[in-house]
Amino acid sequence: MKILVGIDGSKSSVSAAKHAAKLATSLRTKNRVTLLSVHDDSGLKHFKRFAAKGAIEDYLREISEKDLLAAQKILDAAGVAHDMQIEYGRAADVLIEVSTKGKFDMIVLGSKGRSTLKNFVMGSVALSVLSSATIPVVLVR
Repeated sequence: MKILVGIDGSKSSVSAAKHAAKLATSLRTKNRVTLLSVHDDSGLKHFKRFAAKGAIEDYLREISEKDLLAAQKILDAAGVAHDMQIEYGRAADVLIEVSTKGKFDMIVLGSKGRSTLKNFVMGSVALSVLSSATIPVVLVR
C-alpha cells in the first residue's frame, strides 16, 4: 500500500505521520509512505525578480526540510520505509496531483494545518483534498 502524508510542520501533520506509521506497521502488505511538503510560492513570484537566483527556492526547501524532520523521525523509529518529496504550488492541488501520478492508495492529512482562524474547524487544504480526491483520505487531529 502506498500512503501519501501531507506535512506542513503543524502538530496535526505530525499526528498524521504517527497515524501513517501505525497504519503501515499494522497492515500485512508491502507498504511505502511518502512525506510531502508543499509550499505555495505564488505570492513570492514577484520577489524572485529581486532575489538572487534560487534564493527563494533554497529558503522554501530549508523550511520544508525542517517541517519534514519530525515526521521522518517518527517513521524511522517505527521502521517504516519512506521517502520525502518537496513541491511548490497550491497545497490541495499538488496533493491531489501527486497522489494521482504516484498511484497512491491513501492520503493521510492533519485535519488542521498552520492556517488562520477562518478555517477553525477544519483546514481549507483538508476540505479541498476531501472533496477532490478519488482515493480514501484520512484526517487526523
